[in-house]
Amino acid sequence: MKEYAVENLRNVGVIGHGGAGKTSLTEAMLYVAKATDRMGKVEEGNTVSDFEPEEITRKSSISSAASFLEWDNKKTTLIDTPGFINFLEDAKGCLKAVDSAVLIVSPLSGIKAETEKVWEYANEFGLARVIFVGKMDKERADFNMVVGQMEKGFCKEAVPIQMPIGAEESFRGVIDLLKMKAYIYEPDGSGKFKETDIPAELKDEADEFRNRMTEKVAECDDCLLEKYLESGELSTEEVTRGLRVGTLSGSIVPMVCGATTKGIGVPHLLDVIANILPNPVERTEKAPYKGKNPKGEEIERKTDAGAPFSALVFKTIADPFAGKLSLFRVVSGSVKSDSNVHNANKDKDERLGQIFYLMGKKQVPAQVLKAGEIGAVAKLKDTVTGHTLCDKANQIIFEPIHYQEPVMSFAIESKNKGDEDKVAQGLSRLLEEDPTLRFTRDEQTKEMILSGMGQLHLEITLERLKRKFGTEIVMKMPKIPYKETIKATTKIQGKYKKQSGGRGQYGDTWIEIGPLGRGGGFEFVDKIVGGAIPRQYIPAVEKGIVEAMHEGVIAGYPVVDVKVTLYDGSYHDVDSSEMAFKIAGSMGFKKGVLECRPALLEPIMDVTVVVPEDTMGNVIGDLNSRRGKVQGMNSQGTNQRVNAQVPMAEMLNYAPTLNSLTSGRGMYSMTFSHYEEVPAHLAQKIIDESKAGKAEKAE
Repeated sequence: MKEYAVENLRNVGVIGHGGAGKTSLTEAMLYVAKATDRMGKVEEGNTVSDFEPEEITRKSSISSAASFLEWDNKKTTLIDTPGFINFLEDAKGCLKAVDSAVLIVSPLSGIKAETEKVWEYANEFGLARVIFVGKMDKERADFNMVVGQMEKGFCKEAVPIQMPIGAEESFRGVIDLLKMKAYIYEPDGSGKFKETDIPAELKDEADEFRNRMTEKVAECDDCLLEKYLESGELSTEEVTRGLRVGTLSGSIVPMVCGATTKGIGVPHLLDVIANILPNPVERTEKAPYKGKNPKGEEIERKTDAGAPFSALVFKTIADPFAGKLSLFRVVSGSVKSDSNVHNANKDKDERLGQIFYLMGKKQVPAQVLKAGEIGAVAKLKDTVTGHTLCDKANQIIFEPIHYQEPVMSFAIESKNKGDEDKVAQGLSRLLEEDPTLRFTRDEQTKEMILSGMGQLHLEITLERLKRKFGTEIVMKMPKIPYKETIKATTKIQGKYKKQSGGRGQYGDTWIEIGPLGRGGGFEFVDKIVGGAIPRQYIPAVEKGIVEAMHEGVIAGYPVVDVKVTLYDGSYHDVDSSEMAFKIAGSMGFKKGVLECRPALLEPIMDVTVVVPEDTMGNVIGDLNSRRGKVQGMNSQGTNQRVNAQVPMAEMLNYAPTLNSLTSGRGMYSMTFSHYEEVPAHLAQKIIDESKAGKAEKAE
């Protein structure tokens, strides 16, 4: 493959909401640039980007995929990212590795919550952007509707540099507002077009768009502004130069349009990527990669082929046959196949085998990757997503990618007994691939808990587990980790006496049981004086009480926030033993708790919900119906952010409800906050269900 100088490289993330047409746009760019010899279709399951079986079945992207093309003597690496809410964090990780982004917006649905989310990610990484309004050939397509949404606040920096010719079935080309020419496309998807004059009926509108664009461009450069104020006009070359300056600084976001399946507007978009968007050096001049050296000192790395080698691993793909595949961005220096590098996060050396570029699932061998390039390597032992590979003599650890915490959890169990170890091994491989997954074992409920970004995310994870590692999993709602506590104090005797011929058993304790403050846990106080109970038996009393606390007396849940004071007792010289006092302590605690007004506690979650303002009333009403307490509200961009505390039991099925209330525009996250007492009318129901479950097991 031809080598390109760093100034002729482009690394572009294709972003947008689910169903906006990102994969179709990627496919069209590859085909028009002749990187592929046919244009695949999502509906037919033959695109370059969506090659995983789960993606082909669902006809949507669930994982980012890399590909590359050559256009106008420049090499562009494309990262096609998923747009559905369950998989947006995968897009976030990839955006840290690119230099710019193409945001595709549907002229049918306009801006969605996912659009705003990926836009925030692009802001976070300081990426230059271009907006592509696709699907202009579809029914109800409205370019001006999208322009209006931009002007109302989504992106006031958006500047149309094209306008459509026609719409819906009559959409046939674009007007280039830089050259003030019309381009009528062939409808066969080839990207072929002919240049003509602007149709008379569109001339006034084109002039208006041109004037707005020129004015915005002039504001980016003092010299251009001075000339514009004097003459009222700028040349095509001056507007193009100012447009690039504004795009690199973020003060302008060019806006173009097209129809991907017909190839309309795709060559013009490729021109914008090649000539307007930044190369790797320009991006890192504005936003260098930050990290720390082994001394903990903060340092920066820019795109420089002459600097020591460093690279960020931004994605991992698990494969049971080919092994682990690591995608990385070379930040500085260069790296060759069959060379040694250092994993600074693990402080371990890694041996690189063959390095390559990716064209979807196809691997194209490379001898060397230079600063600014994106590539991949297989079978790294200790490296996972977010790690830094570097020169051992010039180490750096780049800032980690911060992913959102999982929002939904399910209990899982193996369909086939004895497969538990196989399940754990397979999941550990998938956890390397997907940093938004969590796998834990709940010590209280004894369940295996799989947590992710939503039910669809978890279902697809289990499909992958079955396909890649041959293990079938049953998924069910997790048990709520209720706890028990007490609200009063009592003094009680716990006495264990057993005589059955030969040596007997004798242990006698007097304990005082009382509540601790919420979150107090357990406190044991020894107030034995005068040898009422020998010293060697006192730890056994505490042990018996602790074991009794593991399974409470009203519903079988662990008892917490209790203080127990051992203040008296008696013993037998021959029959007393540690076991006898352990049983005596347990008996006394179980009897005493019943006299201390036992109560049931439930976990309360801190919940943050981000929703459009027009749905906030319904969302707050729903949270209130879930026994939630709204803690506050504030604006977040064009949305409203609602903070609330809600019982975990009420949040297990929240995701589909929020999706319904907000037409898919709402998002939420939650973390554990504290425990609170369950209302009496609900507590009795939980207690009855627990007892019924125990009775069923006993049978």
